[in-house]
Amino acid sequence: MIPIKDDNPRLRPPIFTVGLIALNIVAFYFEIQFGLDTVVYQYGAIPSHIVELQSLETLLTSMFLHGGFLHLGGNMLYLWIFGDNIEGYLGHSRFLMFYLLCGLVAVFTHIFLSGISEIPMVGASGAVSGLLGAYLVKYPKARVLVVIPIVWFLTIRKIPAYIVLGFWFVMQLFYALSSLGISQGGGVAFWAHIGGFAAGIVLIYLFPAKKLKVSSN
Repeated sequence: MIPIKDDNPRLRPPIFTVGLIALNIVAFYFEIQFGLDTVVYQYGAIPSHIVELQSLETLLTSMFLHGGFLHLGGNMLYLWIFGDNIEGYLGHSRFLMFYLLCGLVAVFTHIFLSGISEIPMVGASGAVSGLLGAYLVKYPKARVLVVIPIVWFLTIRKIPAYIVLGFWFVMQLFYALSSLGISQGGGVAFWAHIGGFAAGIVLIYLFPAKKLKVSSN
């Protein structure tokens, strides 16, 4: 089930959503220029280093790095579809704070539940997952246009957000639980997705909506 767009109207121009997408794309360009492995190991969040309180700046830098085009494209697609409405709800500056907080919770969830390793964690997935959790709380009945693969065919349907995001969460939880007790090499940090999603659900209640300014004659 791949989301394409939603029908939820924007309350504000998605300035920071677009800015975050641009920043991720620029960061990936530099990854390619200087070598993916080199940049990822220097600026990715390595669990063993974080636990030893080393390279703490990578808690933030890791959120803007990706391991490949598909990794980047998938995260930016979800950020574009669901981020604009959360930015509209929170306002620009609080949206950025919310995004980064969800990303931090995601990193620490990954470290706590996946074990300490020397493998760097990168990607906007944790922070974006927080936006999905917030969207589920605030706009559960918004309609999302999705592509659904059925055997060899693709079908396009409009489905309520709570089904789309609920299905996404169940899949992440299934893969995360399946990874318990398995020695992890490189791969998808499913527990980071779970942590970010849960953070978004909780934190959206702590971030009140920013009121729109209305002009009067």
